[in-house]
Amino acid sequence: MPVRHEVFVIEQQVPPELELDEFDAISTHVVAYSKTNEPVGTGRLLPDGHIGRVAVLKPWRGQGIGRQIMQALMQQARQQQLPGVELSAQYHARSFYEDMGFQAEGDIYMEAGIEHIAMRLAF
Repeated sequence: MPVRHEVFVIEQQVPPELELDEFDAISTHVVAYSKTNEPVGTGRLLPDGHIGRVAVLKPWRGQGIGRQIMQALMQQARQQQLPGVELSAQYHARSFYEDMGFQAEGDIYMEAGIEHIAMRLAF
């Protein structure tokens, strides 16, 4: 939660009531830690195959942590025998997900004041 709060609420100014939701309790969470055991990144997988809340603290970006989080979440989805995964990507991060094989679907839409696009990856 501290990583999500820093990235979404403080950095991106998403209202806290939109960031925290009822899906946390039923999701599989992945957390990346530094060598000093501090959380630096996170993401979650909902039971229906939606990936969300992928975040990496600003000083740790560009080091492959986000990719490792995504790979761990996709591995969890495969272990749960889901047919694929989908997510609501912030539009500026579209190429990050495309590089992992995700395909954009539909039009750009606003969510929490940020442009998003739906993306999907079938296994």
